[in-house]
Amino acid sequence: MLNDNYNDDRLNLNGNNWNDNSNGYAFGMALELRQFYMETPQGLYEQIYSITNLILAWRKARKGKTKKDYVKEFEKDTLGNLLSLQKELVEQTYSPKPLVTFILRDPKTRKISKSDFRDRIIHHAIVNITEPIFDKGFIYDSCANRIGKGNLFALKRFDEFKRKVSRNNTCECFVLKADIKHYFQEVNHEVLLNLIRRKIKDEKIIWLIERILEKGVKTQSPPPRTCSAKKECHSAT
Repeated sequence: MLNDNYNDDRLNLNGNNWNDNSNGYAFGMALELRQFYMETPQGLYEQIYSITNLILAWRKARKGKTKKDYVKEFEKDTLGNLLSLQKELVEQTYSPKPLVTFILRDPKTRKISKSDFRDRIIHHAIVNITEPIFDKGFIYDSCANRIGKGNLFALKRFDEFKRKVSRNNTCECFVLKADIKHYFQEVNHEVLLNLIRRKIKDEKIIWLIERILEKGVKTQSPPPRTCSAKKECHSAT
């Protein structure tokens, strides 16, 4: 739990000395803060809101976006904002902000819903702790967003399968390329949560995931704006 006597003014910490040029400074301070101002995390949910994990999540969320106005605004008081997020998680009062929706054409038309920066930090915080639990259940050739895999790994595996099936390119073979239309908009959240519960027994984590999913469903987004600049839209995620 947070110490009510905590005063970040005496530590004089802000976004300027918590950036990527700080090397290990932020992490060293995080360990000290956790030691003095929090109980040692025990369960998975406690690990999610640990200040060390929130700092790591913040660093991931800001990667490649340090010049964005919303990042600069958050980093006017980085530590204070992270501790505020932590307090909301501890007290289970956290509520995601409304999503911002726009249309991306690259060239396929897609509807993109962007979370607020503080909510992206929470997303990374959840993934940091729960990813290892789910990752070991994936098939070896599942490559998207997995540590140590990615496009190059996928291409290498495809080439191996291609040579095997075509008998070193001596016979004809076929490839199925498919996509699930509007998967994220159409996925059944009740089924999804039941699948998550098979791996995650901590009901507080389930509560947190439900809060995020509910915001995506209930939010009335403004009229979609069209973005023709591929680079600008990708940087928004």
